[in-house]
Amino acid sequence: MPLKDPAHENGAVLVGRHTQIEGLSAVVQDLTDGRGAVVEVTGEPGIGKTALLGLLAERAAGTGALVARAHAARGTTRPGQVIREVLDALEVRDSPIARDLGAGAGAEVRSVLGRWAARRGGVLVLDNVHLCDEQSARLIAELVRTPPPGPFVLALAHRPRQSSPVLGEALEHGVETGSVIRLAPSSLDLRAISTLLGHGGSHTDTTSRRAFSHSAPEHAYTEWHASPAPVIDGTYADQLHAASGGNPRMVRILVAARWDPDEWPLSPGPDRDGLLREAVSVVTELDSITADAALSVQVAAVLGDPFLPDDVAAVSDLGLERTLAAFTELVEADLIRPLPWGGGYVFRHPVLGHVALEHASPSLRVNAHRRALDLLTTRGASALRRARQAEHLVGAASAEARQVLVEGAAEAMAKSPAVAARWLCLVLDHLPTGDRISAPRVVLVLDYCRALSAVGRLREARSLVHDLLRHQSDLSEDLRLSAYAVCGELERLLGRHQEAEAVVRTALDLVPRPLPVPLPAPAAELITTYGRVQLFRGAYGEARDVVREAAEAAGAVGPAVPYLRALGALGDTQLGLLPEAVAEITKCARIVDALPDAAAVTMPDVLAMLGCAELFQERFHDAYRHLERGLQATTGATRRFIRINQLVALCHLDQLTGCLDSLCRRAEEAEQLARMSGVDEAAGIAMLLRVTGLLWTRPRRDTDRLLELAGEGLSLALRKRGWRAAVAVGLYAHAQLLGGDPAGCLRTLVEEGGPQLGRLLRTWQPSLLALASVAALRCGDIDAARDWARTGEVLAEQLGLPLQQQYVRRARAALHAAEGEHHLAAGLFHEAAESFRRAGLPVEHAWTLVTGAPSAHAAHGTQQALEWLDMAGKAARSCGAQRIREEAARVRSLLPASRAATGTAVATTQDASARAMVVLLTEREREIAELAAGGKRTKEIAEQLFVSTRTVETHLGRIYRKLDIPSRAALPRALDRAVRRPAV
Repeated sequence: MPLKDPAHENGAVLVGRHTQIEGLSAVVQDLTDGRGAVVEVTGEPGIGKTALLGLLAERAAGTGALVARAHAARGTTRPGQVIREVLDALEVRDSPIARDLGAGAGAEVRSVLGRWAARRGGVLVLDNVHLCDEQSARLIAELVRTPPPGPFVLALAHRPRQSSPVLGEALEHGVETGSVIRLAPSSLDLRAISTLLGHGGSHTDTTSRRAFSHSAPEHAYTEWHASPAPVIDGTYADQLHAASGGNPRMVRILVAARWDPDEWPLSPGPDRDGLLREAVSVVTELDSITADAALSVQVAAVLGDPFLPDDVAAVSDLGLERTLAAFTELVEADLIRPLPWGGGYVFRHPVLGHVALEHASPSLRVNAHRRALDLLTTRGASALRRARQAEHLVGAASAEARQVLVEGAAEAMAKSPAVAARWLCLVLDHLPTGDRISAPRVVLVLDYCRALSAVGRLREARSLVHDLLRHQSDLSEDLRLSAYAVCGELERLLGRHQEAEAVVRTALDLVPRPLPVPLPAPAAELITTYGRVQLFRGAYGEARDVVREAAEAAGAVGPAVPYLRALGALGDTQLGLLPEAVAEITKCARIVDALPDAAAVTMPDVLAMLGCAELFQERFHDAYRHLERGLQATTGATRRFIRINQLVALCHLDQLTGCLDSLCRRAEEAEQLARMSGVDEAAGIAMLLRVTGLLWTRPRRDTDRLLELAGEGLSLALRKRGWRAAVAVGLYAHAQLLGGDPAGCLRTLVEEGGPQLGRLLRTWQPSLLALASVAALRCGDIDAARDWARTGEVLAEQLGLPLQQQYVRRARAALHAAEGEHHLAAGLFHEAAESFRRAGLPVEHAWTLVTGAPSAHAAHGTQQALEWLDMAGKAARSCGAQRIREEAARVRSLLPASRAATGTAVATTQDASARAMVVLLTEREREIAELAAGGKRTKEIAEQLFVSTRTVETHLGRIYRKLDIPSRAALPRALDRAVRRPAV
């Protein structure tokens, strides 16, 4: 009986194992037809071999076949253990063959199995045969070479690295000759990992539930659920995939430990019980080795990958000879593996080291960590490596261990703030409590607050810094400035902009003016925080002078320089002071671009501010590279607030450059992170950006639902009046116009942006004034449209941004068209469209051509209009802008029939027939036909339309019949004839 489709069955689902399941399906089908097979399942430990054997046994039993199982065990002393287990299962214990498995036993075993299977078919499942004794391996090899005839299946699983050469040779020969079916499940890919975590597609929830909740206990993913995992952003699955190597067992162990990517590889997660509970098979492996090997592996886990035999010998006190003998055993057990150079070793998988460490006794761990710290200190190892040992010793009130942790936290702060926070917390917990506000303690508390801020624990950090400020009179001036700076930044991140401004303004009175040169670090930190607070309030003008003065006082080098330069560049851009902003961007980019990656990724906020400034200045290529470079240093757990800003800025870039799929994906992640972080205004902008992308890509019938979502996004964004709210207003107004509500568009712009839209982002005001002009024109108010356009032209000229000028030019073209001046209109439309095309803005390019096609028709004839529409369709298809293609088809259908015939060939009978057949297509069939013609695969169409692949294929079959075409390849041509060519 064939196996059911794993996506629809109620039994086991082995995610990412479709190929292997198909192979098992064929074996079960052959068994029901009276044919046998030898099936080898091979691969790394934890890859899912046992699960596949269990699925085969379950399905074979479902056909009525007999199933027998045996499991090889490590260190068995009884020869032929596996075969004896099989004979016991077949109840032939008292036969001579069961007592003597010597020479010639293979033929008798084969005969017994043949008789057993002859009745209803039989499946013999042998697991972990790499552990079996030599006699069992020899007998199994004989069965592989000469299996019983008839309906008999031998299925075995093993690890090739550890298997007997005799068995390995027999299996390899069988694969070469075709008598052995080899199933070698590989590491799970990213899509499979995402499915396991519960966000792998439109049917994710169902799939993930089925993947981990089975009725049969022998399956790989039995009763395992991904819910404990802190799945908080789109990078989590990628990072878990990298950490686990795609190994299903390691995925389960890490998620059970509540794995945090920001503490990996130093820690597998905070849940030790969950780790050991899920790692029971690994613990069993560790318990089966000798005492010397167990001690060596635990000491190796203390030292961490990679480790040297000499170091393990020194820390374990075993001596080198015994350590080398233990390493030999561990390599044979495939628990550790040698590196190709340097004489070092690593664990088979990093998770094994963490399991071994957690499985060790407390006394062993403490002594091993103390010896390891002494060894590393003698060798002058980095603070990061020494701190890994010291964190297990600081509880002993060791001043030395505390100092190591402080130094290690300083090294970890940039890349692993979660680790830095843990170490600093340990130090603070074990400091003498005599002086609660001593300078060293205050410095540690402020560093701890910065680390907590980076990992999103804002309220905890705020409480700590407010407690410090209660004693500000006892703090030095520098410490007071630093405490106020940290407090102001925390208030800003919590969305408390008024409190943030009040806190930082209070501290500014403590800074001497004019600013000292060189600028002290505490003053630079405070002024940077003040500038950021005012920037997000939309009031950067109040901070501009002091930020510029600080940038000059900081000089050309120093840690504060990139922050102040990037802040100045973005602030001046926000104010529309573009000549000054361009100069600042040039200076800042020169500094940042010269940094190596290791240094650049420590300042993602600098890269974010720089990229945003470049976005507003229409330097899209530079904006992409700086934002994406900074994105490498942020996740949903670390610096999530910076990541939100990065993602929102990248969404704007994706919208402009026509990367609409990427826009929707990034906007979804940004919204999720912003909601979790309580940043409502950022969540609102992310919603609006996603809606904008969907308005372009989804059919017109989805408009009402999308505008509803846009309204929700605007409501969120307006909860805090500031820069983000101003951006959100423009996005919502654009969505309204695109959705067919020009009056609503105008109302939103004027009510929220002011009579001249002066409250909106200045660098984008020309395009928003152009939007108001077009909206007024569609409302029939040509005088108002003319005023809006004129205001936009004046401002665009002042700013000097080329693309902002093109938006206004397109609005002026629409005015000319409304006044019947089609020659002027067509010229302006063409100029704007070409500018958008050269700038790499395919959506604006296509939309301009579609909008201007009627003027091109009136001024230059039908052929010109058709060419514009064809170009628009091609550009729209390249970025998936379904709405533009629909609008192009509508405009094409409105071209007058008498003019449409001019300069074009008379439609052929075939064209007329094709058009007639297209009329017979349903709305859903038209939609699927368009997507398929545009190059979408069946699965992609199904995901986009939220239907099954089978439904898509059924519709395509009907479409082919109606259009009288043989296949998908003929669709574009058929639709060109039937839909895009005007009727004559």
